[in-house]
Amino acid sequence: MYAPHPPPFGDQPAGLTVLDERARDIFRRIVESYLQSGEPVGSRTLSRAGIALSPASIRNTMQDLTMAGLLASPHTSAGRVPTHAGLRLFVDGLLEVGDIGADERREIDGRLAGRGRSFEDALDEATNLLSGLAGGAGIVASPVREAGVKHVEFVALGHDQALAVLVGDDGTVENRLMPLAAGVTPSTLQEASNFLNARLKGRPLVEARQEMGQELEAARRELDTAAARLVEDGVAAWSGGAERERSLIVRGRANLLQDAGALEDLERVRTLFDDLEQKQQLIGLLDGVSAAQGVRIFIGAETRLFSLSGSAVIAAPYMSGRQRVLGAIGVIGPARLNYARVIPLVDYTARVLGRMLDGRDT
Repeated sequence: MYAPHPPPFGDQPAGLTVLDERARDIFRRIVESYLQSGEPVGSRTLSRAGIALSPASIRNTMQDLTMAGLLASPHTSAGRVPTHAGLRLFVDGLLEVGDIGADERREIDGRLAGRGRSFEDALDEATNLLSGLAGGAGIVASPVREAGVKHVEFVALGHDQALAVLVGDDGTVENRLMPLAAGVTPSTLQEASNFLNARLKGRPLVEARQEMGQELEAARRELDTAAARLVEDGVAAWSGGAERERSLIVRGRANLLQDAGALEDLERVRTLFDDLEQKQQLIGLLDGVSAAQGVRIFIGAETRLFSLSGSAVIAAPYMSGRQRVLGAIGVIGPARLNYARVIPLVDYTARVLGRMLDGRDT
């Protein structure tokens, strides 16, 4: 499940250890009220909620929490809202994360258990599912394929074009069209195919490419010029495929507009929509989550990508039954996401998605 993580950069706020029992209770109530309503919380609201202190005493404590960088006063409101540093402190130290309900488990299990569903369809369904259950936008990036190479072949399509075919151990097939130099014969194509099969078979392409520099030099010595060029062009074409074909799925953008009432909220959502178009940066963020254990949470400026929109990301890695990480899936929304509800939803969805994809085209 979720394990607390320190902010990746930025100033560290005052910790819970420096807050006395009164300050901790007031801070917790303010954050919980804000996460539920989205509205600033004033001393009178807290007094009516049952805190056995005068409004003046509550205001003094709220001022101390503001000076500590945990609360802020928006505009001219007398109420307070948690800062992103305050939300981080609450999530890591005070949040009580339970489990999802039986109905939600059944819905997740049922919608992700479709037989015969392709890898891409499963990812799409999972992001739609999370978007609907958690609110916000669901995001997932397809993983880099790590299967070993089973077979390589160059097939002539004419006098000036060939098809480079790579078959993976997992049954996936990559085809790349390549130009052919004048004078390339069928025996040249076969020679290049044999050379690569001998060196790539059983090895992940990403790993093999990193070690192919010296072997390409050997190819120039062992093969004729045309075959060596085919080998070099083929490796370059396939190695680029893994990067180009990685897809980013974002579903549920409309959910981000539901609570955007004020002008500043609409501007924040507009900025977030712009952020969601930054495909490579989002994939990089999810790749970072894939390297972690359990659910990761990023709030506001903890990610440079969402620092302007002030958004939060809750994401978790999904992995195969052999504990090989396949990728990461998550939810993006305003910083006042319902963390107690969304964290277990993301965690359970990631685990079910990993089990469902185990043994498929991953």
